[in-house]
Amino acid sequence: MILLTGAAGKTGRAVLQALAKREAVVRVFVRHRDQASDLLEVGATEALLGDFAMPDALHTAMKDVSSIYHICPNMHPSEVEIGRSIIKIAAEAGVKHFVYHSVLHPQTEKMPHHWNKMRVEELLFESGLEFTILQPAPYMQNILAFREAILKEGIYRAPYPAVTALSLIDLQDLSEAAAIVLTGEGHANAVYELVGTEALSQEALVSILTVAKGSLVRYAEIAIDEWRLNAAESGLGDYAMETLIQMFDYYAAYGLRGSTNQLRWLLGCEPTSFLEFTKRVLIEDLE
Repeated sequence: MILLTGAAGKTGRAVLQALAKREAVVRVFVRHRDQASDLLEVGATEALLGDFAMPDALHTAMKDVSSIYHICPNMHPSEVEIGRSIIKIAAEAGVKHFVYHSVLHPQTEKMPHHWNKMRVEELLFESGLEFTILQPAPYMQNILAFREAILKEGIYRAPYPAVTALSLIDLQDLSEAAAIVLTGEGHANAVYELVGTEALSQEALVSILTVAKGSLVRYAEIAIDEWRLNAAESGLGDYAMETLIQMFDYYAAYGLRGSTNQLRWLLGCEPTSFLEFTKRVLIEDLE
């Protein structure tokens, strides 16, 4: 049995769908009953309610589990403590394979959520567990937050300069790679960078969006103060907000670049390009 934590988020849901296609036996660990019901319909075999702060619930969740895919909630201030707890309980339960959802370039101390994932990786190295660490690039799906402005106004906005270059990955490719690692052999003690594209500037992104949409899409940089105000109004917490701003500053200064080689090898085919993704997911609203 595979245990999937953080299953109710967009990553967990995508991984569950990929595992369900392989008819894998999957137990999901979620906080709310409505999430459990929804994920059982998506393809989970079992759903357990609990919280990362509840060791007894985690012990129960680990029973008869051979592999775990651990996704910590995004921008969580206690990611290291959660990682330490779940790794310890997995070792005590005799879990054979621990797959950790990390991030591309966790060594970057200037981005706190990256740095915290590196510290969890270190805990895995020292745990005695067989592990696989997946380090995905930013998701192409992140642009969907701006879908309406792209389609109706022809404007794509982000809080960093137009020259900022980022490698990206389609979440669908990430979920396929995760399913391959969880259901296949030969991935013990491996660390995989999962990158779908070369580093693309925001100017390059709007050029691709223009081709896919068939009409001009322009880039507009959002001022950090405007972004902060919008984030606060949406209910984003202070820790997540400040952490994201540090990430935006890092992106603006250095970008985020990775190699597509390992994802191509895992999938056995070319990763999804940004143009393919855009035509599949974003432009479908125009058809």
